Amino acid sequence: MIMIRKLLKNSKGATAIEYGLIAALIAVAAITAMSSLGSNLNDTFTNVSDNVKIKTQ
Repeated sequence: MIMIRKLLKNSKGATAIEYGLIAALIAVAAITAMSSLGSNLNDTFTNVSDNVKIKTQ
């Protein structure tokens, strides 16, 4: 019975899982933000490139 109580009181595993979930959530948010930013940045550079081509011709 004492061993079961110790296992129930031990929260190190739960804390590690929580930190893992938080890290995963941050990673997903960062990937989403970078993907969106990369797409917008690509559109901007394409626009600049097209304008430079037009003015140099």
